[in-house]
Amino acid sequence: MELVGRLLGLLALLLAGTALRAVGVLDETRSERLNAFAYYVALPALIFVSTYDQSVASLVTPALFAGHSFVLLATAGVAWAVHRGRGERAERSVAIVQSYHSNVGYLGFPLIAATFDARVTAVAGVVLGVVSLVQVPLTIAVFVSVNEADVPLRREATQLVANPVLLSLLAGLLVGAGDVGVPAGVAGGLDAVGSLALPTALLCVGASLDVDVPSVDAWSTGTVVALKVVFMPVLAWLVFRGLASDAATVTASVVMLGTPTAVSTFVFAGELGGDTEFASLNVFASTVASVATLFSLVALVG
Repeated sequence: MELVGRLLGLLALLLAGTALRAVGVLDETRSERLNAFAYYVALPALIFVSTYDQSVASLVTPALFAGHSFVLLATAGVAWAVHRGRGERAERSVAIVQSYHSNVGYLGFPLIAATFDARVTAVAGVVLGVVSLVQVPLTIAVFVSVNEADVPLRREATQLVANPVLLSLLAGLLVGAGDVGVPAGVAGGLDAVGSLALPTALLCVGASLDVDVPSVDAWSTGTVVALKVVFMPVLAWLVFRGLASDAATVTASVVMLGTPTAVSTFVFAGELGGDTEFASLNVFASTVASVATLFSLVALVG
């Protein structure tokens, strides 16, 4: 019952974000400021306090990197086969990308931090870094190849290297590797700021959700949702069980890859020739569907 209450709370915050946007409280300017706080302050703080006191050698393993790379590429390959030759290029590229591009930062990692113990949360921090390093370049490659988009690769590479999520993960791992003590006051302050990551992110996601019912392509959207929140986490479970990974790695991997389509895919679609209306619809549909599927996943691996 506690898990049900937690997930219903997630849904309530999502809907609250949508409602606040509808009444004008979360207008474009306020939404951008709230998003910046979540992305540049709260989430990095949460990642750092979750990793700085953990053993680097036990967190970063070849199997972790190989397993997540395989799941991402395999899901992208299935999506490519399913959507090949269907619809316009702009819609097809979005369908492929949104079938694997997970909301590991805004939803996955904060959800795990609020639900599981410190070990699972620390592994999830590494999973966040690995998935980000793989899925962002993969998403750019898919959009460029399908839409024949012209993209400044140097700019994208710079943004990836300067990603605050990756920088805070690196800082936490380095502090952990060097056995550097963090003052209790600093750690407590960062922990308090990090606790705001999940509610802030959910409000931001809710404020960004939009759907135009008359334009719904039920088959395409249904396929994207099924691949993202059902096929991908099941594949992750099979892969990491097959690799004989420990329970913390299996739990973190399955839940992180079971998150809905990332809101950032809407931004990528706008920049790289994708169908933004279709992208917005899929973000909405996968987020709503994930409330039920995440409950099942957490109950299964928890």
